[in-house]
Amino acid sequence: MAFPKLMAAMALCAAALQPLGAPVAQAETFPSRPVRLLSPFPAGSGPDAVARLLGEHLSKAWSQPVVVEPRPGGNGFIAMEAVRRAAATGHDLGVVDVGHMAINPSLFRKLPYDPVKDYVPVSGLYRTAFFVVVGSDSPIKSIPELIAAARAKPGSVTYGSWAVGSPGHLGAAQLEAATGTQMLHVPFKDTAQLYSAVANGEVTWALGSYATAGGLMQAGKLRVLAVADDKRSVALPNVPTLEEAGGPKGVDASTWVALVAPAGTPSERVNAIAKAVRDALENDEVKAKMATFGFVPAGSPGAIVSEWMRKDTPRYAEMVRRTGATTD
Repeated sequence: MAFPKLMAAMALCAAALQPLGAPVAQAETFPSRPVRLLSPFPAGSGPDAVARLLGEHLSKAWSQPVVVEPRPGGNGFIAMEAVRRAAATGHDLGVVDVGHMAINPSLFRKLPYDPVKDYVPVSGLYRTAFFVVVGSDSPIKSIPELIAAARAKPGSVTYGSWAVGSPGHLGAAQLEAATGTQMLHVPFKDTAQLYSAVANGEVTWALGSYATAGGLMQAGKLRVLAVADDKRSVALPNVPTLEEAGGPKGVDASTWVALVAPAGTPSERVNAIAKAVRDALENDEVKAKMATFGFVPAGSPGAIVSEWMRKDTPRYAEMVRRTGATTD
């Protein structure tokens, strides 16, 4: 066989041996089908609203439907398991917060997922701070008065949260620890019950974001004493930080929400999704709508989300240990 014919035959053989899926994989664009945002948050919540807003913009950018699927309940395990078991193609993503990724490892003795090994951080979505709120008729009108009342009669001052081990619970416990006081934690089933109880004076105070407690703030039923962060909130810029209001320094009760993908999702696809998310969060319309919730867009790369986890996991583990919080 002449040399040119031999080379042609070898090329044909090589083509025949090429895996059938290879040409398809090379030609495939992302996304090639609808994308799902699996969320442990109930419909109508702040994270759900942001996920839907993000989905609208990603859908336009990708020319594919982006569907938000709320799967609340089970301490977030239902949604987290769905993301963990999804194919690592980037078409199934998870909306998570500090509780799922940094608090639950200490809160649950048998966590059915590993926040580090089972997921790839894709991008931050937003950060938000919590405000210290009391009822509008409360005799407590400042942070020093709150601390003085707690010191005067240990156990008499109560603070509420929407769940044992929630960011609201452990954030309030940070203030308790930083002031050397002893207060009584009262958990509620949901945020609506919690802030109604604060407004009615059933509990002394609570931490609340503008997204969850803003309605009662605007209605004049809650008094805002400070924001539990090292900087003022974009939602209520006239409200002082905890330190500015006469409280302790270093109490950080802010929280964050991020987007993750199943472990094994190709890095180039993760990076492409992260860029699309960042572009959406930089949109003026998106920023304006998020500001109404008091949310600060944080379209940070996945590496920053990993850094948030490294910082917050040991910090909350200490508060879980200190409070004895457990849900097992």
